[in-house]
Amino acid sequence: MTGPTTVLHVDMDAFYASIEERDDPRLRGRAVCVGGTPEGRGVIASASYAARKFGVRSAMPTRQALALCPELVLVPPDFDKYIAASRHIMAIFLRYTPLVEPLSLDEAFLDVTGTEHLFGTPIDIAGSIKRDILRETRLVASVGVASSKFLAKLASDLSKPDGVRVIAPGEERAVLDPLPVSVIFGVGPRTAKRLEALGVRTVADLASLSRDHVMARFGASGAWIHDLAHGIDVRRVTPRRDEKSFSQERTFPEDVTDREWLKRRLLEFSEELAYRLRSHGLKARTVTIKARYWNFKTVTRTKTLDAATHLGARVYSASRELFERVPNGALRLLGIQVSGLEDVRTPAQGQLFPGGALFPKGESRERARDEKLERAQEGLDRLRAKFGARTVIPASLLGERPTLGVPGSEPRIDLALDDEPEPTTHSV
Repeated sequence: MTGPTTVLHVDMDAFYASIEERDDPRLRGRAVCVGGTPEGRGVIASASYAARKFGVRSAMPTRQALALCPELVLVPPDFDKYIAASRHIMAIFLRYTPLVEPLSLDEAFLDVTGTEHLFGTPIDIAGSIKRDILRETRLVASVGVASSKFLAKLASDLSKPDGVRVIAPGEERAVLDPLPVSVIFGVGPRTAKRLEALGVRTVADLASLSRDHVMARFGASGAWIHDLAHGIDVRRVTPRRDEKSFSQERTFPEDVTDREWLKRRLLEFSEELAYRLRSHGLKARTVTIKARYWNFKTVTRTKTLDAATHLGARVYSASRELFERVPNGALRLLGIQVSGLEDVRTPAQGQLFPGGALFPKGESRERARDEKLERAQEGLDRLRAKFGARTVIPASLLGERPTLGVPGSEPRIDLALDDEPEPTTHSV
């Protein structure tokens, strides 16, 4: 028989803000936030613990954050730097177990079951990981240790900042019962309101109800939240979470009617998404654009390509074509999603006859152009990886202030999951 499962949830403390403090000693100990400007619709992406003492938190409008903390130091985000730090941290995790499931740039689940003979007890492993991260990146992590993903995540939340918390078998009820029901994955504000109408405010209240009663009220999700209220979570740590789509969108500080300017944003998004596809060894077959008007009405337009691509020019061509089908009007948000992802190693339809006799001349020329673009792109990607995202940009974007890398334009990866989705936040 196998022994009990041991799961670690490692979560970096104030990740973006901590990186900025690490790299600029003048920021240390101050109320630091990574975020957009207070003009328009800027928001906070990450807040240091000194800023949190004033009530500042992630996803808060920057204007509100400054009202709470006038001495707030606002730093624009640098996602290339955050991604590099994340890769280093994930590599540290893999020293201890191959069973690592990243959730975002700054957190992951680790299954360390059976590694005691190599690295010591789970608490020893948690301590070693924290020390490795601190020594090699000068960043601080919090770690939760438990028998399941839900409990490990809860433990890391309870350990913050800079702690290790263990929820041992048999301790679940004592830890869970007094907590608000909102700590349960899947209980958002609306579900919490419905539960409160039933007299359910704490996890103990939810656990005291019969499973059938909760299912009758909330359907399949009722079974899920009732199980978690009893500490039951059978999900495994899944090392590979297959990407389902990538998206990039931007909420503008002010509503925009200039369609030529908006097309340049589509070009900017297309190049960024294509780079991310290439970085992951993927191509996309479907392009979708999303436009949200001043009155919050949202429209989407989708096109499926004849052949999957990871070239910015191809993504932009499709998104621009789709944009022509979007009615005129003042937009507060614009975005692109690429989906229908394929591994670059997936065999493509080749030529049956030499000289391109199988395909029309126009299609053959397009394939030849794509092959040349791909060869050129390899060198450009190496420059970008070495010198930063703005090293190589389309000529039509020269001289423009970038709109990517600011809050409201964070990259997103949608994952194809076999288990219940995790709650997502901009940062912790």
